[in-house]
Amino acid sequence: MPTTVITGGTDGIGRALATTYLARGHDVLVVGTSTAKGEEFLAAAEHAGAGGRAHFLQADLSLVAENRRAVEWIACNHPSIDVLVLGARFHRSTRTQTSDGFESNFALYYLSRYLFSHGLAEALGHAERAVVLNFGGAGLTGPVRWDDLQLRRGYSGTGGLGHSAALCDLLGVHFTRLYQDSAIDYVLNHPGVVSTSFAGEYEPATAAHVDGLRVSGKPVSQAVEQILPFLDTPPTRLTAVLEGQRVSTSTAAFDPGDAARLHDVTENLLAGL
Repeated sequence: MPTTVITGGTDGIGRALATTYLARGHDVLVVGTSTAKGEEFLAAAEHAGAGGRAHFLQADLSLVAENRRAVEWIACNHPSIDVLVLGARFHRSTRTQTSDGFESNFALYYLSRYLFSHGLAEALGHAERAVVLNFGGAGLTGPVRWDDLQLRRGYSGTGGLGHSAALCDLLGVHFTRLYQDSAIDYVLNHPGVVSTSFAGEYEPATAAHVDGLRVSGKPVSQAVEQILPFLDTPPTRLTAVLEGQRVSTSTAAFDPGDAARLHDVTENLLAGL
C-alpha cells in the first residue's frame, strides 16, 4: 500500500490532499499541532470508510526537537514513503523567536521542511518512485537576505513567509543534487491565493485584508487540481509550478551555489543547538 505523509495536513490544501490520497487507497499520515483538528481528520476518514488508513501525529514543527522526534517516529513506522507533502506554515504579523532561537517563519516554514526532506530521504528512496511537494516560492519570493536570515531588521509577516518560501526553493535545488542517484522527484509549488483558513496571528489591517482573501481566493479544490498532475507525473527531477503552470528553474532563484551555501549554513545552525 502506498504511503503519503503530509505536514500541515489538518487544514487547507494539505487536508484536501490527504483526502485525495485516502480516496486513492493510500495510507495517509498527517502531522499537525492541533489535536482537535487531527481528531476531526480521523473522524472524517472513518466516516468515509478509510479510517484504518488515516493517521495523525501531533507535533510542534516550529521546534527542532519536535521535528526530529516526528521524523524518527515516521521513519520507524513508515519505512517506505511514496508522497511527502510539506505544507505547515503560520503567519505572524510580529516577529517571534522560537525557544531554539530561530525566527518563527524560518523555523516552521523552512527549517522543518529541511529536516523532513533530509530526515525521510531514506524512506522516500525505498519507494519505487517517490515525490516531495514543498510549497515554496516558485522563484518569485527572493532575494535571500544572506546577512539577515533570521529577519531581525525590517520584519513583516508576509515578507517573512515570502523569504522562507525562497529558502524552500533552494532546499529543493540542493536536495535533488544531493540525492541525484535516487528515484525521488521534488516539486516546488506556489498555489497563488487560495481560500484557506490563513492560519496565523494578524494585526487589524492585515486581518481585514485576509478576510477579503478568504472570499476572493481560489477554491482549495482548484489548487489541488492544478498540482496533482505534477505529483502524479513529475516532468523533471526538480519542478517548479506557479498556479498550475510550470516555471523555469534556471533563474537566479534556483542557483545551485546559493543552494549549497544555504545547506551549509543550515547544517551549522543545527550543529550549534
